[in-house]
Amino acid sequence: MDAAELQEFLTRGIERIYPSEDFLRDKLARGERVRIYFGIDPTGPTLHLGHIVALLKLQTLQAFGHEVILLIGDFTGMVGDPTDKTAARQRLTRKQVLANAKRYKKQASAFLSFSGKSPAKLLHNSAWLSKLNFEAVLNLAAHFTVQQLMERDMFQVRQKEQKPIYLHEFLYPLLQGYDSAAMNVDGEIGGNDQTFNMLAGRTLMKQLKNKEKFVLAVKLLIDPSGKKMGKTEGNMLTFGDSSSDMFGKVMSWSDTQILPAFELLTKVPRADIESMKTGMEAGSLNPRDAKARLAEKISMYFYTAAEVEKAKRSFEKTFREGAIPDSVSKIEVSKGTSLIEALTRNISESRTQLRRLIISGAIEEVGKGKILDVSYMIQSPMTVRVGKHRFLRIDVT
Repeated sequence: MDAAELQEFLTRGIERIYPSEDFLRDKLARGERVRIYFGIDPTGPTLHLGHIVALLKLQTLQAFGHEVILLIGDFTGMVGDPTDKTAARQRLTRKQVLANAKRYKKQASAFLSFSGKSPAKLLHNSAWLSKLNFEAVLNLAAHFTVQQLMERDMFQVRQKEQKPIYLHEFLYPLLQGYDSAAMNVDGEIGGNDQTFNMLAGRTLMKQLKNKEKFVLAVKLLIDPSGKKMGKTEGNMLTFGDSSSDMFGKVMSWSDTQILPAFELLTKVPRADIESMKTGMEAGSLNPRDAKARLAEKISMYFYTAAEVEKAKRSFEKTFREGAIPDSVSKIEVSKGTSLIEALTRNISESRTQLRRLIISGAIEEVGKGKILDVSYMIQSPMTVRVGKHRFLRIDVT
């Protein structure tokens, strides 16, 4: 990695580096081979847009011969990460987390190689966390104070609103922190919303391994309101989306998200991004054209050029001509099947997410209007639009 590549790696899409940018720069400039991991709790059945930022960084490190670990939090996923939650997560069973993680390796393979030279490793943290006895947990807890753990924003909010803070949530950072020690890593990467948990691992590495662990906190793509991209509005791109859905979702984003998305989710040179910024400000570049380029770049991670081009043509036909795409997915259901049940067979969102979409008015029967009843039962054939860009034909048997 030359000086320019190193500078790009250390600054593009990075919120902050612990203990410092210079610390990691010196380590990499010396040619040290580092072991770094990215942990994902399998709370859903597919990886999503938010994971791309970290995966691109890992892809770069793997290309230069560093040891990359994709850690499936099958144990921590059962505990539930309280990050950004104003109420406790619903706890998942081991069967649920394993089912959710079933496709993660294949999906991550769009960015990482799990074979060949310097292959990425896939690990599960139940391998060590499930073996901790109560004495070991007490020893881990002795490295933290209640005051430290209560500093978390979401706990402050809950305490102010007199909402419960459960002990298992309180202990979550200890468990994630122990992952670093168990794998004896040099560093960890994750979204900036995971900084508290990642720094817990830094604390344990110092005290248990006498080792300085670096942390790469990457930026998150946010919506126009300043919140990280979510699933409520139906615009969260997942690795399980069809090429048409991916293209359409990106095209539904706000113009203000175009340039940040190019920075975080692609490897388009910064000079090109700056040129697009200048063009849009001057009026010589239509934001829609820039967004279409972004949609192509993201979709190409998962689909062939021909498939992406087909998705692009379908989008243009749908939204510029007002037509329903020719390639609409079709399913058959029995009369009286709930709409949510039917959608879960073809749409990547969970039942909870689909309920939110219905309540927010993001699902409609084409030609008849929005469906606002979460208990809606299908009585006759219908074409459903989910969000602005996804269609599903439902036949009744």
